[in-house]
Amino acid sequence: MSARRSWAWPLVPLYAAVLRAKDALRGEAKTLAWPVVSVGSVSAGGAGKTPVVIALAKVLRERGWRVDVLSRGYGREGLGIARVDTVREDAARVFGDEPVLIARAAEVPVWVGSDRYAVGVAAERAVADADEKQIPFEDDRKKSTNGDAGERRGVHVLDDGFQHRRLKRDVDIVLITAEDLDDALLPAGNRREPLEELGRADVVVIREEERGAVEARVSKLMRTGALLWSVHRRLRFPAPLGVLSAGLRPLAFCAIARPEGFASALQDAGCGIIDAVVFDDHAPYTEREVEDLLAIAKKLNASGFVTTEKDAVKLSAELWAQLEVVGPVVVVALDAEFVYPERVARELEARLA
Repeated sequence: MSARRSWAWPLVPLYAAVLRAKDALRGEAKTLAWPVVSVGSVSAGGAGKTPVVIALAKVLRERGWRVDVLSRGYGREGLGIARVDTVREDAARVFGDEPVLIARAAEVPVWVGSDRYAVGVAAERAVADADEKQIPFEDDRKKSTNGDAGERRGVHVLDDGFQHRRLKRDVDIVLITAEDLDDALLPAGNRREPLEELGRADVVVIREEERGAVEARVSKLMRTGALLWSVHRRLRFPAPLGVLSAGLRPLAFCAIARPEGFASALQDAGCGIIDAVVFDDHAPYTEREVEDLLAIAKKLNASGFVTTEKDAVKLSAELWAQLEVVGPVVVVALDAEFVYPERVARELEARLA
């Protein structure tokens, strides 16, 4: 087991004790009218939850479910319960970067708020009100394989919900990576819970490229009857130039939990980045950050920039234009596709029936 912050080893037992105390004091979970599919992880970030939330929302939507996503909206400046408005230029600041990305990519309603039960109640009430007024709600306008809009079943996808146990869930999906298996508990490492907590999961999701390294270890931690799914992750560059979209000497930048993974993935894909500038996870972009990026890009004679979808939603049109003085600003998407999507859909719906 490795520690990112070796100086914090003495604090790990205290953190573990706090976890046990919280479990002992936790009350009965509240139940929403719609079933809840939770997607979470044992790590503090970087497990790849957002692409999996998007993939699951698409699978359920395509099967005819009325889908929405409930999120805490980490790092948002807005208050209370709100539905993400992706049209607002300040959407990432008001609602959080990940909720905006999910809403745009999955094309389903995303609701944010600290109390996920209250958020779910608000989301269900909005659909009920729309039905009562006979107003098509979201993708009800699209052809459904599950009957008319009024007959469609609703389902909530709970983003980052493994530790949010005050809300009852029907399916608990947990992502685990090879890095998580060898990491330490907070604050020495980035794991929020002991690995034994994987025994609470209904489904464990691993990365297909890590299957050989982690499947046996993960299987020992799973409870009887739990399912093991795998996802294939790939970077998607814009057409028609692909990895050359930002020229031969692009500068990468990001504000994500595991930035080294983004840089190495770019290089593995053949994108010859000259350097990578890293900001704190969820950090906003202001004039200061953009000025720093411009200075580094000019010093290195960069041909443009490469960044993630999560970072792109935080760039205003004005900041974007400033970066384009150097060259193209290319947004690289990280897609997660289930290795056996039909099996995933079948097994998921069986647990929601």
